[in-house]
Amino acid sequence: MNLKGISQKDLAILISGHLAQRGIDVVLTGGACVAIHTNNKYVSGDLDFVLISSDKLKETKEFLQSIGFHPEGRCFRHRDTEFFLDFVSPPLSIGDEPPQEIIKIHKKGFTLKLLSPTDSVKDRLASYYYWDDRPALEQAILVSESCEIDLSEVRRWSEKEGFKDKFQIFLERLRNP
Repeated sequence: MNLKGISQKDLAILISGHLAQRGIDVVLTGGACVAIHTNNKYVSGDLDFVLISSDKLKETKEFLQSIGFHPEGRCFRHRDTEFFLDFVSPPLSIGDEPPQEIIKIHKKGFTLKLLSPTDSVKDRLASYYYWDDRPALEQAILVSESCEIDLSEVRRWSEKEGFKDKFQIFLERLRNP
């Protein structure tokens, strides 16, 4: 499979589409969602997919190797693209909750499932909240500035996760760039 010059978004669509044809359901999360939601104002070096069923990991690895991806630690690389793939075991969650909404992008007969902008903000804030990941905070702000998000839902989730103070930092940064 020739992947030279393929965009991160198109690679995500291609990989998830081929996996779906094999009965392997995945959802894109992480920084690649930020890249898609912000029209590449942020570019991630990887694509983080969550497997919906953990019993599909072996089939996923076999497929990836059949199209030229090779394992590198827990990730997969292909000589024709700078992006690497990471497959995370289920469950699909953001903190202690499942995502509120999975959106779909359709292209050339393939479908990519990914976190909605609101859930993408929560996903990035989770990295900030739990690991003090400052770049993830910046990514949450980028998505919030680029897309319509449900700020009351982000607030509810943040408080439920126990991070009311860090949510206030996010809110201040969002309102006063």
